[in-house]
Amino acid sequence: MLGKRKRVVLTIKDKLDIIKKLEEGISFKKLSLVYGIGESTVRDIKKNKERIINYANSSDPTSGVSKRKSMKSSTYEELDRVMIEWFNQQKTDGIPVSGTICAKQAKFFFDALGMEGDFNASSGWLTRFKQRHGIPKAAGKGTKLKGDETAANEFCGNFQEFVERENLQPEQIYGADQTGLFWKCLPSRTLALETEHSTSGYRSSRERIIIMCCANATGLHKLNLCVVGKAKKPRAFKGADLSNLPVTYFSQKSAWIEHSVFRQWFEKYFVPQVQKHLKSKGLLEKAVLLLDFPPAHPDEELLSSDDGRIIVKYLPPNVTSLIQPMSQGVLATVKRYYRAGLLQKYMDEGIDPKLFWKNLTVLDAIYEVARAWNMVKSSTITKAWKKLFPGNEENSGMNIDEGAILAANLATVLQNTEDCEHVDIENIDQWFDSRSNDSSCRVLTDSEGAEDQSKPAEQKPSNKSRKTELHPERHISHKAALEWTDNLLDYLEQQDDMLLSDKLVLRRLRTIIRRKQKIQNNKNH
Repeated sequence: MLGKRKRVVLTIKDKLDIIKKLEEGISFKKLSLVYGIGESTVRDIKKNKERIINYANSSDPTSGVSKRKSMKSSTYEELDRVMIEWFNQQKTDGIPVSGTICAKQAKFFFDALGMEGDFNASSGWLTRFKQRHGIPKAAGKGTKLKGDETAANEFCGNFQEFVERENLQPEQIYGADQTGLFWKCLPSRTLALETEHSTSGYRSSRERIIIMCCANATGLHKLNLCVVGKAKKPRAFKGADLSNLPVTYFSQKSAWIEHSVFRQWFEKYFVPQVQKHLKSKGLLEKAVLLLDFPPAHPDEELLSSDDGRIIVKYLPPNVTSLIQPMSQGVLATVKRYYRAGLLQKYMDEGIDPKLFWKNLTVLDAIYEVARAWNMVKSSTITKAWKKLFPGNEENSGMNIDEGAILAANLATVLQNTEDCEHVDIENIDQWFDSRSNDSSCRVLTDSEGAEDQSKPAEQKPSNKSRKTELHPERHISHKAALEWTDNLLDYLEQQDDMLLSDKLVLRRLRTIIRRKQKIQNNKNH
């Protein structure tokens, strides 16, 4: 009679390996024998595949899944997701992180997110947080988290050999990286009076999206931004066709782009666009995409074009801050342009600052960040590759002086703008470079909106007085669109300070709508 099988507790890494082998076609029975577990356990791992992969994606990439066995989640899952994102960003940038700093940041996020409960950022919480994400003890000592220069230098040498061996041109070499964007944050002393910051109507923004920038080493081929939000179709998207957005949009709950989302982006968007670009340049449709260390992305073998000519290469652990191209100022430049654009948009509209920030939607943010990505110069991207390609050092992108000039110009304008007199260059600079953000990033809460709802109904225009009601969720007819366009043109004609170019744009739109209406009428007859 067979003896009782010894109980085996698999690590997360073991489970990821089993998932990979199942995808390769290895049977349940064979895997159960190899790992010393029952077939039912292997089936359970397959059943929980997405949950295991998502958990691995949110773990610290250098050590999070090698020893961890349990996937027990935090009591405050949203706080946990934001904290690990913050910690990974500090590590990437080489910023010292101690247990005390972690505890203070957790308490700040708990309050900023408006969470309920009796949260205590104790030493016990800190220990469990580090265990959940595989954070080594040394990472909490307050020592500076520098990148691994030895590994970085070794990779650079190997990568250059790979490029020469494969005869790849800079046009065929791509890099991609992601970052969190708190899209509704504003300078702590801008667009609001300082005395109001302490009221319940203000808090740091929890409105966050993930953006991923991808471009080749020449900076001449920038793919549309990949944007990931929590909602499958945010309320602000009503009436909008996702295929017409200036970005590629996905939805998920995790703090970083999940395995399945990244693979879909790679196969459906990256590969076809790269093939099209290289064909237009008369180059062989062969390329490599440089990515951060897994498990945030699928295995190299799973990411390649059908013909195997477009592949990925992963950076070694702990070198992102040293040689990852998109982390050498590109992502920071996108955020600077985005935030500068928000302030410019506010000044152009000239409305009440509270109303402006309350009305800002994620759709507005998507268009603004797409514009910011388009503004990044090719020379800025080329410069970001200089550590991997030293010969490109003569190229230059946005430097410190350019950023200082941008901040100074905005500060000067804002100081002469109503409700913005308290702003200064230092405040703008801090806001440009802010990430999470604490004292330099604030936003109005929904409580301001509740006040508006309490206003008497007679202050709002009656439905009967509206000639045509706008329902974004409904199909808008050509006739309705023409009516709104005519009304806008009438309005512009009544204003003596409107530019001719503005009127011409609307007139061109009216011509296009009329043409579409005529085509539709011809089809109906």
